[in-house]
Amino acid sequence: MQGTISSCGFESGDRFVVGAWDRSPIGPTVDVMWAAPDGTRTLLAPDEETVDFVTSVYEFDRTDVVAFGTMARPDALDLRAGPLRLHLRADGVGFRIPPRPLWFTRWVERPAARLLMDVTTWGTSPTGVQEWYQARACRFVTSATASLDGHDLGARAPLRPACRFGFSESPAMPSIVEVRPTLGVPDDWLAGRRPRGTATFAGW
Repeated sequence: MQGTISSCGFESGDRFVVGAWDRSPIGPTVDVMWAAPDGTRTLLAPDEETVDFVTSVYEFDRTDVVAFGTMARPDALDLRAGPLRLHLRADGVGFRIPPRPLWFTRWVERPAARLLMDVTTWGTSPTGVQEWYQARACRFVTSATASLDGHDLGARAPLRPACRFGFSESPAMPSIVEVRPTLGVPDDWLAGRRPRGTATFAGW
């Protein structure tokens, strides 16, 4: 997969993680993982195919297919997803990370990322999918606005408490990360849980 993960919390207690994917097993798509103040985890997606794919990896309390409008860049996000309006701007510099092998992400990068940013770069999702998160660049959000059904959610805030979508959390500091996740699934998982369009998945 290739794209950006934009994440931000707000004064209301709502936290959002937006994946805007130029390349994925189901083609270009976008999804919003929303953790409400009471802990309810909601997936907003533009179609059922995206719902099938994302829920085959992550866990939610509810899913909604809604109308989307998205502009995603490495330093900005403008999003309309059903009741949600989200606008993020990040610093133009950030920091870049060179390409590296998957073993490095698992054995070297993972403890360093946990120590420095409280994130996990390798692990197994609740549904049994092994994931390697390889960030290529990270920019921190400098301005953010969000509303739900026209109600402003307040100032930007850390992405905490944990959203609990999967084994990993996004950085606590609101950010836009250029990322290339690699997903691996066990052979017996494919037969019963393969979402549409994932023929490029390889078993481990």
